[in-house]
Amino acid sequence: MRVAVAACGVCRTDLHVADGDIRGSLPIIPGHEIVGRIEKVGVGVSGFKVGQRVGIPWLGKTCGTCPYCVSRRENLCDAPLFTGFTRDGGFASHCIADARYCFHLPGSIDDIHAAPLLCAGLIGYRAYRMAGEASVLGLYGFGAAAHILAQLAVWEGRRIFAFTRDGDHAGQEFARGLGCVWAGGSAETPPEPMDAAIIFAPVGGLVPLALRHVRKGGRVVCAGIHMSDIPAFPYADLWGERAILSVANLTRSDGAEFLTLAERAGIRTSVTAMPLVEANKALDRLRSGEVEGAIVLVP
Repeated sequence: MRVAVAACGVCRTDLHVADGDIRGSLPIIPGHEIVGRIEKVGVGVSGFKVGQRVGIPWLGKTCGTCPYCVSRRENLCDAPLFTGFTRDGGFASHCIADARYCFHLPGSIDDIHAAPLLCAGLIGYRAYRMAGEASVLGLYGFGAAAHILAQLAVWEGRRIFAFTRDGDHAGQEFARGLGCVWAGGSAETPPEPMDAAIIFAPVGGLVPLALRHVRKGGRVVCAGIHMSDIPAFPYADLWGERAILSVANLTRSDGAEFLTLAERAGIRTSVTAMPLVEANKALDRLRSGEVEGAIVLVP
């Protein structure tokens, strides 16, 4: 279907695409946190109609036949398409999407504030689920994804420790304002051991740091599509049945579940809106770490 873009979030993955950290089809239009209105539907489309609002995420299509798809792990599909990476995305006035991979969005959230939910929220939620039933959860890299998942975790009664860049006192105050019980720099020791940690920052050096601060049996979840190399660390830091996990993409069931929870939990995204013509400036701001919450481009 053809969708008129109303808003598109700027994700760190867009930055990895622009900087060549990950390589897909070129040339490409980035953007995979898309909110828009349907202008035209193709033959056989069901569940959507012209004029409806729709959310278009990172996962654009799967093969449906590989071992991962048939075992309900479509996020690991052997022949996928990804919006803004291997098919054109939302840094544009219009885009084309496969209706089967799109979402209806909560009516209580406007276009600009809904956009970050389509990746920072969806893939962040998959990472959150993989962290398990952690009563004390650490979030490293308090940006677009962490500020969304922190709200969900607090709503569910968990205690959240937020880790920012060292010296980022404004970011730490932002985290505390969202209900985090502690906030500090990534190199700091939290007030108590954690049950799990999620690393949203693309910094491999954070993995050994997080491992040292999780309890026996704890998990460190790496939530990004790209991360710098993880440095060597003593086996003793991993011992005690600690685990390191990575997160790959999302499934449609992840998306439907999260969007329902986002509305129930009253999640509100912190966004800075910028015009589409300033897309490069938006990427520069993200690259330099000048963003509180998320940036959203508006055509």
